[in-house]
Amino acid sequence: MVTTHNLGFPRIGSKRELKFALESYWKDQSTRETLKETASLLRKQHWHDQKGLDLVPVGDFSFYDHVLDMSFMLGQIPERAQHFHGDVLDNYFRVARGRSARTQEKTAEGDEDIAAGEMTKWFDTNYHYIVPEFNANTKFKLDASLLLEQLAEAKTQGVKAKPVIIGPITYLALGKAKDNTDKLALLPRLLPVYSELLETLAQQSIEWVQLDEPLLTTELDTDWQNAFHTAYRQLENRRVKILLATYFGQLLENRSLAAGLPVDGLHIDAVNGRGDVAPLLNILPAHTVLSLGVINGRNIWKTDLNALLDWLEPLAQSLGHRLWIAPSCSLLHVPVDLADEQQLDAELKSWLAFALQKLDELKILATALREGRGAMKEALASNRYAIGTRHHSSRVHNPAIAAALSHLGAELGQRKSPYQQRAAKQEALLKLPVYPTTTIGSFPQTADIRQTRHLFKAGKIDEAQYRDAMRAEIAHCVHEQEKLGLDVLVHGEAERNDMVEYFGEQLDGYALTQSGWVQSYGSRCVKPPILFGDISRPQAMTVEWIQYAQSLTDKPMKGMLTGPVTILNWSFVRDDQPRSLSCKQLALAIREEVLALEQAGIRIIQIDEAALREGLPLRKSQWQEYLGWAIESFRIAANGVRDETQIHTHMCYSEFNDMIASIADMDADVITIETSRSDMALLNAFDDFKYPNEIGPGVYDIHSPNIPTQEHIVALMKKAAERIPFERLWVNPDCGLKTRQWPEVIPALANMVAAAKTLRAL
Repeated sequence: MVTTHNLGFPRIGSKRELKFALESYWKDQSTRETLKETASLLRKQHWHDQKGLDLVPVGDFSFYDHVLDMSFMLGQIPERAQHFHGDVLDNYFRVARGRSARTQEKTAEGDEDIAAGEMTKWFDTNYHYIVPEFNANTKFKLDASLLLEQLAEAKTQGVKAKPVIIGPITYLALGKAKDNTDKLALLPRLLPVYSELLETLAQQSIEWVQLDEPLLTTELDTDWQNAFHTAYRQLENRRVKILLATYFGQLLENRSLAAGLPVDGLHIDAVNGRGDVAPLLNILPAHTVLSLGVINGRNIWKTDLNALLDWLEPLAQSLGHRLWIAPSCSLLHVPVDLADEQQLDAELKSWLAFALQKLDELKILATALREGRGAMKEALASNRYAIGTRHHSSRVHNPAIAAALSHLGAELGQRKSPYQQRAAKQEALLKLPVYPTTTIGSFPQTADIRQTRHLFKAGKIDEAQYRDAMRAEIAHCVHEQEKLGLDVLVHGEAERNDMVEYFGEQLDGYALTQSGWVQSYGSRCVKPPILFGDISRPQAMTVEWIQYAQSLTDKPMKGMLTGPVTILNWSFVRDDQPRSLSCKQLALAIREEVLALEQAGIRIIQIDEAALREGLPLRKSQWQEYLGWAIESFRIAANGVRDETQIHTHMCYSEFNDMIASIADMDADVITIETSRSDMALLNAFDDFKYPNEIGPGVYDIHSPNIPTQEHIVALMKKAAERIPFERLWVNPDCGLKTRQWPEVIPALANMVAAAKTLRAL
């Protein structure tokens, strides 16, 4: 009998209940008890939604981030947060975002706001985690209270629980040693805590524990391979069964390593790594369960269930009870319920599956494997029809766009002159001071802005009223920037709901959802558009708004665009053609917009590639192929302009050391990057690589409500000037200001402008 299970479920709720509860608590508008009650209700609903599975994940829920949860479970709390006298949950939020609710009593010294933990991307996804911080003195101490509370809740609801825990080797790999300590030297201190945790779970009558080790889908050197052997040999003496879960890619050369570990089950990503299955059948011990992730946990297309059964049925006969099936990874990365979508047309909707529908697909597969396909005849016929209509749809394939791609030439990606010649022309035109100040693009999306957008979409105000309201917001944004004394202004993006969805709404080949929210970090949710067909730009997307903003000021106004790679990586992308083709289609569409902005008199154009690194394959041996088409796509989009037009790009959470040469190949005149949470450590990439163009290292951590001081910003920029000539440095925040409030933004930017003036006087 095949066993069904899930690796994780979305936390935020189908109506983003967790987001609103968190933000209400942080604003002192609700109590801690109310927040915890919301969380409990969500967990109850999520377990109910997974009813019918043989094993249900517990411990996958998080108030902010599951990696941060693991750090607190292991007693691995940063030194600056260890002496807090308030509630543990408040200290947790302090590490996550620098502060918790403002009503917390400051009863003792050490309870003040702190620097938030560094954030970076969870493998190659758009989910952000809080980076564990290690040093030579790091110690670990178990505190499993939150997990035990969730297990107790699940038990009262009759849930057959499978606790979900990050494995010890992946946890160490995710962290950062602040003093260059060898992270693997900490393994002997860490493993006894994991042993204690497993024993604690055994005492709760838990049979199976899921230990997530996605690190096994990456290239490992000998030391890390040996660490896996060491860790799991030491954990071998236990009273619970371990399902070792790998996902996001292929095992390849790590197959023997994974199969040889003393665990009771191995989960592999059979969507991305189907080629691992046959070799594993030959080497996996006869008693070991093989869990196949056969439903794509990262995209929203229906699974071809009939074709999948053709492959699974022989495996089920061969493996018998040792075969488990599941989604490929946690369903954290997809929206909750397709039934909430009332505005998608019926045909397109019939092609999709969100988290709940993916679990339905899993149950159909299990029934067909257990009882024969006849038991699921209608469901399988419906699935076959949907797969066929998508494959043959004229909405998906546009011969004219395919023809345009076939005529791409290398000259499309080349600037007319090298950077030094362009820089001189741009300096003469723009007349900016040294250490020029700017922001990344967005300004606060206030309640008034959101309400106006809601009224417009609901048909309660007409287009003219909406446009007047947005123009008023743009005028306010420009006025505030001029008062602050910023050198290069932005229009604030009041009219944009999201930096990717906004463009998806205007490009042919895209569809939007109403409730397709996924968690990016903490309470931050995004609604990725669905790239279902060939892409084209029917009309200008940003020109009118930027032109209006420029008409309000004599200072340079940046045109703001999202780059093709980021639009691709932050969309649910079609899976019927290579991603490189979709990216080049997007590049041609963005190129048209870039040239239209230039034609409209805009002299600075920022093309954000926040997700460039995110799309890197997990294996470095596969990087060059990705970087080849990704950089080419950016250059196609950006490089058709005149020398005098200054091209900027922005990147988020990027460890640049191993791809700095590719970033230089983009040939943007200015790049802005996030560096403040790392205390400029991300600029280490520039120690050995002499970056040739201009750069703006972020000095204001916009993911925290804390306001940076002028002195702090000056100190950060001095560190930057040790690596990059000061005449090529810009002063800017880490990222856009959309999620911040004006009372935070104004003093922070005022300090930034004052810091730039101080730097100019040095």
